[in-house]
Amino acid sequence: MVILACNTASAKALRTIQQNDLIKFPGKKILGVIRPTSEIIGRYTESKKVGILGTTGTIQSNSYPIEINKFYPSVSVYQQPCPMLVPLIENNEHESEGAHYFIKKYLNNLLSQSTDIDTILLACTHYPLLINTIKQYLPGNIKVLSQGTIVADSLQDYLVRHPEIEQQCTKNGNLSFYTTDDTSDFDSKAAVFFGKKVHSSHIHQL
Repeated sequence: MVILACNTASAKALRTIQQNDLIKFPGKKILGVIRPTSEIIGRYTESKKVGILGTTGTIQSNSYPIEINKFYPSVSVYQQPCPMLVPLIENNEHESEGAHYFIKKYLNNLLSQSTDIDTILLACTHYPLLINTIKQYLPGNIKVLSQGTIVADSLQDYLVRHPEIEQQCTKNGNLSFYTTDDTSDFDSKAAVFFGKKVHSSHIHQL
């Protein structure tokens, strides 16, 4: 099983991968992060007004309004692309003055769409590194959701409902990192998220 732990990739590539590429690998599963988040986000909002912060690709795909509407038709979704946040994070500038500037700008743009937004989703797996800064510029009544726990809980539930997959999972497996990118560059950036040194191996793209 593979979790496509990227909102942009989930929005733009997941369906194609599931329909075309998995034919070569029967019995394998690839899951994204947009659907499990959309399934539960309505539980967090009392005003029925939800804000989405994401990459330009994720926002332009309109995936969140479409998916959330399937589960919570009464919830209104407001979106704000944040094109500068991922470059800031990946260049270790997420605590800089520039990061604060863009966070304030994007939040103001989002909240100007509706004063009743009471829940904001960080719809990019980079953004949790910014969650404390984001909260500094929000009223205390607005909830800020990141996806780590949401996706992990969804995966646990999925495995309970699909014991044929759960039984194939090793319980004491090894943790390995692989990248199609430069390993030294990947290692330095991945360590920011992982919280300790990372040593990856290079693999060629298929």
